[in-house]
Amino acid sequence: MQIPREKWKNNFSEWFDNVIFQAEIYDYGRYPIKGMGVWMPYGFKIRQNVINIIRKFLDETGHEEVLFPLLIPEYLLRKESEHIKGFEGEVYWVTKGGEEDLDIRLALRPTSEVAITYMESLWIKSYKELPKKYYQIVSIFRYETKATRPMIRLREVTTFKEAHTLHVSYEDAERQVKEAIEIYKKIFDTLGIPYILSERPEWDRFAGAEHTYAFDTLMPDGRALQIGTVHHLGQHFTKALDYKIQKADGSLDYPYQTSYGISDRVIAVSIAVNGDDHGPILNPIIAPIKVVIIPIPAKTEEDNKRVENYCKEIQEKLSSAGISAVVDSDKEKTPGEKFYYWEMKGVPLRIEIGLREVNNETITIKRRDTLESKIVKKDELIKTVNDLLSSLSEDLKKKAWDFFNSRIFYTNDVNEAKKILENRGGIIEVPWCGDNSCGLKIEEELNARVLGYPIDAKKTSDPCVICKKPSTNVLRVAKTY
Repeated sequence: MQIPREKWKNNFSEWFDNVIFQAEIYDYGRYPIKGMGVWMPYGFKIRQNVINIIRKFLDETGHEEVLFPLLIPEYLLRKESEHIKGFEGEVYWVTKGGEEDLDIRLALRPTSEVAITYMESLWIKSYKELPKKYYQIVSIFRYETKATRPMIRLREVTTFKEAHTLHVSYEDAERQVKEAIEIYKKIFDTLGIPYILSERPEWDRFAGAEHTYAFDTLMPDGRALQIGTVHHLGQHFTKALDYKIQKADGSLDYPYQTSYGISDRVIAVSIAVNGDDHGPILNPIIAPIKVVIIPIPAKTEEDNKRVENYCKEIQEKLSSAGISAVVDSDKEKTPGEKFYYWEMKGVPLRIEIGLREVNNETITIKRRDTLESKIVKKDELIKTVNDLLSSLSEDLKKKAWDFFNSRIFYTNDVNEAKKILENRGGIIEVPWCGDNSCGLKIEEELNARVLGYPIDAKKTSDPCVICKKPSTNVLRVAKTY
């Protein structure tokens, strides 16, 4: 199925639904439970590559990977009342084991703060063991009642990286929040995802958090998508579980915690922000296949054999250099059909080999993003491919950031903000006095969601867009998923 032109930006939702299925990344809507999709083999490899990047930055900073049970008993989940209130309408409950009613209801993990705090209370007793940093990459379940979207709004989030840390003081937990923010910046920068960092307003913090910091990006249709959050939890959960540690002076006190999460959304964005009307353009760092080799048929069987052998030789040279490459030797498809198929899969580079290349010992290479051709000698193959992969990756990042930055707007007029959001999308910054009631009024007036405010306040001489009192910062607002 050919995707109509201009779908990437002008009809992004349809584009995204089509390409993740046609590119054999993610099968959504056909599994017989709403809000749950299936990672197909090619998509699973993309997912693995993204997870490996996340693991790398966490492992390098002293985080230890763990794996907790999927089920959480109701009494434990209710230990922190504010926390359970934030999730209660979304919790899946298990009430039977076979035909028998269970003595206690069991929740399918919506998040793990309480469960991990409980086990930390059994494992860690002294300040000498702190700080402690755990993480896991698991499924979480939330009964999402809004319109579900593949990878973006799910009832089973299959790639939920949650980190949980424990500290002796508020200040050390605050230091960890800053470290988590820097880790996330590195992850998103590596993936080539542009972002804006905001502190969530009081009415939109994570349930049980003292501060919530969020990374938001923009999809090609101009809607904002939250891609990562970092929470300073204070002593909320340790107090709820009456969990204390011994401090250096011998006294007992509740330790402090942070948590931070990334989900399937980061994979969705990695696919979406670098697309075009032909399909996704995968950043080489997450592409399962970096180079596809297409044989161009010759007129005789003997020449076709020479082309085939040369393709295999080139594939072996690339593989020996650590560059994942495949030869599409399907004789029932034309080169044009193969071009379309591999463009749809977002493979960064395409090599075309016909009799001319065999006779001249050259290779014709095309970039997926520009479709520019480059003819090189065989002995220049590895260096050229590595250079092209590197430049393609950097060009994709620049293009994504250029688009993102072009969709950040400032206005001190509500009507102008409405027009921008309706006509162009993006993120609007408006002057704000800092009062919650004005923030909620901005959401209502613009029929959009407040993303938060800059951590380092942006001073403006304009008064609050609602109450006209002096502003203390700007508030960021966008249409969201």
